[in-house]
Amino acid sequence: MNINVEMPAVIQCEIGDCAYNAESRCHAKAITIGDGMTPSCDTVLCNSAAVHDLGVRAGVGACKVSGCQHNDDLECAADGIMVGLTDSGIRCLTYLAR
Repeated sequence: MNINVEMPAVIQCEIGDCAYNAESRCHAKAITIGDGMTPSCDTVLCNSAAVHDLGVRAGVGACKVSGCQHNDDLECAADGIMVGLTDSGIRCLTYLAR
């Protein structure tokens, strides 16, 4: 089954040890951002496994951070996002507080 849904793209991911990351790009089908309060990447998987299909490009499937300006009914409305490491952990760097 193939489901086509337009989602904001994950333009860049700086988490090199994530299994979905290759060439600074996320290759999960979709990621989820947030735990309700913080814009963390809930899809990150840091281990020795690695994706093989580099043709898959991640989109933001859901955003649980209602305090983000890009959040529209629990969906990300940004054109695209970047994920990276901050002092607080692995985060959506495109997050903007309301």
